[in-house]
Amino acid sequence: MAKQTSLSTLSFDNRFVENLPADTETDNHRRQVMSACYSFVDPTKVAAPKLVAFSSEVASLLDLSEEACLSDDFTQVFAGNQLLAGMRPHAQCYGGHQFGNWAGQLGDGRAINLGEVVNQQGDHYALQLKGSGATPYSRTADGLAVLRSSVREFLCSEAMFHLGVPTTRALSLVTTGEKVVRDMFYDGRPQAEQGAIVCRVAPSFLRFGSYEIHAARGDVGTLRTLVDFTITTEFPHLGTPSVDVYLNWFAEVCERTADMIVHWMRVGFVHGVMNTDNMSILGLTIDYGPYGWLEDYDPNWTPNTTDASGRRYRFGHQGQVAQWNLFQLANAIYPLIEQAEPLRKILNDYAELYEQKWQTMRTKKLGFNSYNAVTDDALNTELHEVLQLVETDMTIFYRKLADVDCENLHLSDAELLAPLMDAYYAPDALSTADKTRTCNWLRQYQQRVADDGTSNLIRRQRMNEINPKYVLRNYMAQLAIDKAELDDFSLVNELLELLRKPYDEQVDMAHFAVKRPDWARDRAGCSMLSCSS
Repeated sequence: MAKQTSLSTLSFDNRFVENLPADTETDNHRRQVMSACYSFVDPTKVAAPKLVAFSSEVASLLDLSEEACLSDDFTQVFAGNQLLAGMRPHAQCYGGHQFGNWAGQLGDGRAINLGEVVNQQGDHYALQLKGSGATPYSRTADGLAVLRSSVREFLCSEAMFHLGVPTTRALSLVTTGEKVVRDMFYDGRPQAEQGAIVCRVAPSFLRFGSYEIHAARGDVGTLRTLVDFTITTEFPHLGTPSVDVYLNWFAEVCERTADMIVHWMRVGFVHGVMNTDNMSILGLTIDYGPYGWLEDYDPNWTPNTTDASGRRYRFGHQGQVAQWNLFQLANAIYPLIEQAEPLRKILNDYAELYEQKWQTMRTKKLGFNSYNAVTDDALNTELHEVLQLVETDMTIFYRKLADVDCENLHLSDAELLAPLMDAYYAPDALSTADKTRTCNWLRQYQQRVADDGTSNLIRRQRMNEINPKYVLRNYMAQLAIDKAELDDFSLVNELLELLRKPYDEQVDMAHFAVKRPDWARDRAGCSMLSCSS
């Protein structure tokens, strides 16, 4: 079908605001919002918006042409300066558990949903501006966002999609022409930074906290209305809402969540702030804040400076945190079911389901035909230890493992290790004992592949389809931010293009498929990050 060249042809149906209770107050002041799922609020106009980048794939979902995206109307609309006919801007009400503690009402403090577009195929997509001004849920904040965090969100949303990870998407990134004051290090030295706005796109932005807030307030009526709406619009295959359907819905949310986390683990992504208000009911990665990519394989690493002491959201703990968050969702919907045992069983099943999905993922990462409990549990456990003997780049290791010759079982230790040397940050730090243990594992791996009867060529093809060559390493994003802050958006767009094909060799881009440089080891934005944006 032909792409639309004018934004005026976008079709909105806004079923969220049409079917759910609204805040009765319409003034934009901070407050507790009761018995409502959202508040109407307009974006704050900005001085001089400029388009940094847009995703042609997301534009295509909305039936928008490149010509439409390059128009001034596009920039003005997705900076919040213009509203299209049919848009009904609003901010959602939700609560959440943050770092394990109930935080009460949170809500869209710096995000404003413009409305829901229906494309020519009948698919619904909510459009949300992040950084477009204060809302009733902003508490003491200004509702704005800065360029550095907006570049990271825009690029990572699209990078994750092309990696095959369930995620919200990003349509556009614009600068506002205004300054935003932020204390990046929380050290009492705030600075004025460039303001920016990302347009996020998803079928729905409902979170676990969207249900928790009504349950916490004992507002079962609004809770039921929201759950029934969610099932009817986003899970229609489950049928008419009822107690049994509520249980089936919760089970599907658990499975979608498990799928998402397993994909995170596959590509080495660490979310950094898995609060329940950051958990999508659709099992999509949402709210790209202090995320990071596991470079040195350290299961205890967290990219979030706020989490540095407790490491609640560390890489190796993400599956368990997801289950804890699902437990909070189960508590929230319990008033609609009033049966603890079936909810408990679904939660217990999650652990087994997650383990099965993790095993399947590991099997594919290693290029095996299928999971074999007799050999693979021990093989994975030992690899987990081997990867931590010295500082080892996770992405490069798995990509290079595909190049190990598994048809020749008589290679020397040096020949076995040769393809992997690029994965080590300090190859000279490999002791004789480290090399021996690693080679022992590699010989077990060779034998396991030989038992499968898989050729080097077939195994390499399999592994290179699931183990990316390119991920959005923090230092890469920071380089793009450095240029963008000088009004040079070339690297933002270059990385956007690179990350469209993360599994391809892209020979001309090979300089992005290397270990984190030494200068980035401790530089702000390249290792750990704060929640400041």
